[in-house]
Amino acid sequence: MSATLVWRAVAISLLLTPWLSAQSGGAASSTTACNLDDGRQVYVRYNAVSNKEKPANGKPWAPGGTPMTLFTEAQLQLGSSLIPIGAYNLYPIPAKDHWTLVVNKNVTPGAAYDEKQDIARAAMETAQVDQASEALEVAFAHVGARCTLRIYAGKSASFADFTAK
Repeated sequence: MSATLVWRAVAISLLLTPWLSAQSGGAASSTTACNLDDGRQVYVRYNAVSNKEKPANGKPWAPGGTPMTLFTEAQLQLGSSLIPIGAYNLYPIPAKDHWTLVVNKNVTPGAAYDEKQDIARAAMETAQVDQASEALEVAFAHVGARCTLRIYAGKSASFADFTAK
């Protein structure tokens, strides 16, 4: 079985998960994707929780009790760290004036966050916006080999650059 076929199967499962979750009455999840110029893709799946769920400052945040999931078909750089092709959990860590983004290799469902499993950690560019978002919003902006992850939670807007290698 070719690697492309395997990656496509995983991508389809990531896209179907929100629909299957909605059918089973589970928490609503969303997926955002970044399509690189060479056809490879980067995805993030997350629970689109309402802004009533407030992340605790200084603590890794798993919206709706489930960490965001990063899936990448390309080796990525976040800050000074390299992230191999694969699936990872993402944990934003909010603070009063800045956020940090953590990439963690432990994707075991229900597992507690373990800092020893971190493979990348980077400061996020953070700003306050005038109008609060009603629910968590996660999106990518794509320019060349760079996918900028954007996280909007309440009145906070935080950004982190993933660069394809």
